[in-house]
Amino acid sequence: MQGYSADKAKVVARLKRVEGQVRALSQMVEDDAYCIDVLTQISASTSALKSVAQILLDDHLQHCIKQAVEQGGDVADEKVAEASAAIARLVKS
Repeated sequence: MQGYSADKAKVVARLKRVEGQVRALSQMVEDDAYCIDVLTQISASTSALKSVAQILLDDHLQHCIKQAVEQGGDVADEKVAEASAAIARLVKS
């Protein structure tokens, strides 16, 4: 069971909203929409994805990392390093 299981419906709903935003972006370009309007929608889509990432990261920390720390040893070290790398990737984006 994944850490986000409790929030799965919320995550799926947000991802479907992002999917709709991206489809709308494609349509805006097809329709020769004003550049700034397209960029504004790209920014909104990016923010929506970051919101999903925050939910998943929080759930990961509260579930997977918490369990690994309780186990201790190499498992804990591995999970913490994995989370740290994921956070670093999110911060770069």
